[in-house]
Amino acid sequence: MLQKITALRMQKKNRRRVNVYLDGRYAFGLQALVAAYLKVGQTLAPEEIEQLQRRDSAEVAYNRALDFLSYRPRSRREIEVYLKRHKVSPTAIQTAIDRLMGAGLLDDEAFARYWVENREAFRPRGLRALRFELRRKGVPDTVIDKAIEGIDEPKSAYRAACKRARRLSGLDYKVFSRRLGGFLKRRGFDYDVVKKTVRRLWQEVQTPTEEERF
Repeated sequence: MLQKITALRMQKKNRRRVNVYLDGRYAFGLQALVAAYLKVGQTLAPEEIEQLQRRDSAEVAYNRALDFLSYRPRSRREIEVYLKRHKVSPTAIQTAIDRLMGAGLLDDEAFARYWVENREAFRPRGLRALRFELRRKGVPDTVIDKAIEGIDEPKSAYRAACKRARRLSGLDYKVFSRRLGGFLKRRGFDYDVVKKTVRRLWQEVQTPTEEERF
C-alpha cells in the first residue's frame, strides 16, 4: 500500500534529523542526508520505507563511529563492540565498518602502530604487556608482531623506571629492588630485563653526580 509524504520537518533538538509524516501522521525519523531526496507529495511503498530505514540505520552507525574515532584511533573490534553496545544491527555495523575502511579511517595496522608509539612515548610497556593490550583490542597477532618488531625492551624498561628509581633512591637495595622490580613486572617486562634494569638504576642512583660531589 502506497503512503504519501505530507510533511518533512527538521527535528528541533537534532538538526541533522528529519521527521517524515505519511498520510498526515508522523511515521519515522531519518538522517537529513538520507531524507535529502524526499519531497512532500511523494509516495512510498513499504519496501521503499524499509530501505530508507536501513539506510538511516547505516548512516547513524557511521556517524556514531566517527564520533567515537574523534577521541583517538580505534581498532576494528573496538568499533564493533561500541556499536553493538548502542544496539546497532549487525548489517549497519558492517556497512559502517566497510565505509570507514574505504575512507582510510579504520586500519588495524595503523592503530597498532599508534598504540605502540603512544605507549613508548608516555608509558613504556614490555612486549608481553603490549601484546596483551593489543589482543584485547582485537588486533591480529600478525599485525601485533609487525607493530612491536622495532621495540628495544631494555631501553623501554629503563625509561619507564628512571623517575621511580630516583624516588626510591633512599631505600636499601632489597626494598629498592622489590619495589622497582614489581613496578616493571606490572608494566609487562620480562624477568631478565627487570633484573638488569634494577641493577643498572641502583648503581646510578647510588653514584653521585658532578653537582652532588661539590
